[in-house]
Amino acid sequence: MLACSGPVAGSIHMLDRQVFSQSFARVSIGTIAGRAIAAYADIPMVRRFPLALPLLAFVAVFAGIVAVERAGPTRRSYDYVQRIALPPAGGEIGLPPVEGPPDASRPLVVLDPGHGGHDPGAGTGELKEKMLTLSLAQALRRELLKAGGVRVALTRSDDRYLMLAERSSIGRRLKADLFLSIHADSAENDGARGASIYILSTRGSSEAAARMAARENSADMINGVPLGDTSNVVSAILVDLSQRETLASSDAFARLVLRELRGRLRLRGDEVQSAAFAVLKSPDLPSALFEAGYISNEEDQAVLASPQGQEAFAKATAQAIRVYFARRSSASPAT
Repeated sequence: MLACSGPVAGSIHMLDRQVFSQSFARVSIGTIAGRAIAAYADIPMVRRFPLALPLLAFVAVFAGIVAVERAGPTRRSYDYVQRIALPPAGGEIGLPPVEGPPDASRPLVVLDPGHGGHDPGAGTGELKEKMLTLSLAQALRRELLKAGGVRVALTRSDDRYLMLAERSSIGRRLKADLFLSIHADSAENDGARGASIYILSTRGSSEAAARMAARENSADMINGVPLGDTSNVVSAILVDLSQRETLASSDAFARLVLRELRGRLRLRGDEVQSAAFAVLKSPDLPSALFEAGYISNEEDQAVLASPQGQEAFAKATAQAIRVYFARRSSASPAT
């Protein structure tokens, strides 16, 4: 006899199923209190057909699964399920509201609080990265709106999950002038401390250009050039040239952030870092990823979670954003 059973509780109800009756007799399924199951196989002919034993075991287990499905789902059996809200197939996620001056000529910065929803990010204690990044982004939004002159949008304003491609897509669809993704770092060494800022690495740039050219070989535009009228090779070159200019702008902004942070928040280092972060791979949108500190470090976590620390972060970063836009405005030719 073979058996596959769950915890014994309550009465047993049997459902008989005939399976290859001439060779394997029958398979019986037991449900216990409508939840646990027991699958039994009475095999009088196993000795005559020993190779049939594995097949019969599979049939018994499969029949047990069927019995559980017929009994209906229980609340306990689905506790492990993660439900993720996704946009409709072929659709795009809705765009967030843009706050600030109603004048569309004013520069627009998109702030991207990292992680969210079922993705908590770093943090082993009560404070998770997704909560901290949202608080930092909201503090920065308030600081920017208070001073005026800059329009602001957040990729998420609550605890929701966004795919990486959706985050950068929001910036491009809004025709943002700057994209800033906000995170909190983590390390096995809890002594690691300090903020750092990243731009897209050069290696990631050429790879992104090739993918972008293939995807955008239609009626899309890169800096006003219609890619649909060009070959894949020319499109890749246009995208790469656009991204080189974008990387230069991203680097200029990142250096301003480091300058403004000195003396206000602890820095991990004095240089702009680079890495192939997916959210930074928009070829025509200056982008940076700000690791505001180490959530794995008690001192950094305490500073970033405090009102004073968030205010220092917001003031320094907002000043860097304003100076960046002011320099771009003065460098642009008069129209």
